[in-house]
Amino acid sequence: MGRGKRDKVILSREQRKRLEVISNNGYAPAKKILHAQILLMSDEGGEAKRKWTDNEIALALNLHRNTVGRVRKKFLEKGVVPALERKLRRKPPVEPIVDGETEAQIIALCCSEPPQGRGNWSLRLLTTELKRRTIVTEISRETVRRTPKKNKLRPWKTQRFCIPERDLPRFVAEMEVVLDHYTCPENPEIPLICMDEASKELHGHLYEPIPMQPGVNAKEDYHYTREGVQALFRFFDPSRGWRRVSCRDNRTSSDWAMEVKQLLDIDYPDDHIVRLLCDNLNIHNISSFYKTFPASEAHSLARRRSLIHTPRNGSWLNVAETELSVLSQQCLDRRIATVEELKNELDAWQQERNSSSAKVVWRFTTEDARVKLKHLYPVFELDEDLESNAPN
Repeated sequence: MGRGKRDKVILSREQRKRLEVISNNGYAPAKKILHAQILLMSDEGGEAKRKWTDNEIALALNLHRNTVGRVRKKFLEKGVVPALERKLRRKPPVEPIVDGETEAQIIALCCSEPPQGRGNWSLRLLTTELKRRTIVTEISRETVRRTPKKNKLRPWKTQRFCIPERDLPRFVAEMEVVLDHYTCPENPEIPLICMDEASKELHGHLYEPIPMQPGVNAKEDYHYTREGVQALFRFFDPSRGWRRVSCRDNRTSSDWAMEVKQLLDIDYPDDHIVRLLCDNLNIHNISSFYKTFPASEAHSLARRRSLIHTPRNGSWLNVAETELSVLSQQCLDRRIATVEELKNELDAWQQERNSSSAKVVWRFTTEDARVKLKHLYPVFELDEDLESNAPN
């Protein structure tokens, strides 16, 4: 059946080209492609290769003929875009449970402290709390989940983080002191020794491990026996590539003083002053000498050492931390059952590292810090009067 003059679709060359692009690209929504094909097949202009009836179009596209008529009618009344696009809803078909006010309350709840007896908020706990406070009468966990996800909130997760130092001038001052010691010309008579402590738990095998075989990894049981804890003291000379690691039963001020005494009297007996770089642990103090030795001996030891403390949250400034990582990976990342075995393993690792003279060349200078760590430095504004009176 032919169409009346008012029902005829006549496409311009631009309209036809646009519809052909939509129907052939394969990336547009399926309904949009289908409507573009209906309009192209309904075209009765000069560019059309064939004149299709509504029944033929419906049969070819597997549609009802009324659908073809509606698309054609919308094109004739409103144009190409309304005929292709779906009419936007002014309101959703179902009123949302979470409106703006409810969403704000969910966000506030996520950011608040969890109830007593709970470490953090979970979706189930949030859902229960919303119902208990009568914020909503009924809501599912999936509906609650959308609000934290949309606002990038994860109240069930806590991240370990190094909180930035509040007293930035103090941090910068202590950092530059450490950097000056690293970058100053090397003086063999005043060596720089970096030291740090760590702990090693002694674990024994409850069952004998199964050795490795071709195609099968070595196996050890999850169960183990606890054999105590040893405190490790590490001293490292980055310029010489020398290090010493020892273990003790405790990590007290007396233990630290005894280790420093060995450093001064045995390891570096000929040096008048030894610069000792360490962290801010409370035992790293001159008073530890006076707690352990007579006053005359403590005074002699105190005069031969120069303590340099890294700032809080500034462990990266201590090269001994690097040696700790190497020691852990190469030697301590396994089960060691006895103190004697631990001492033997530490001595073997120490001799091998010292024979290779593995040094550390520090390249990060104070000038680099003032550029790369500029955000840590205080910002000063020049006084206008001083600036105007400045000589040209």
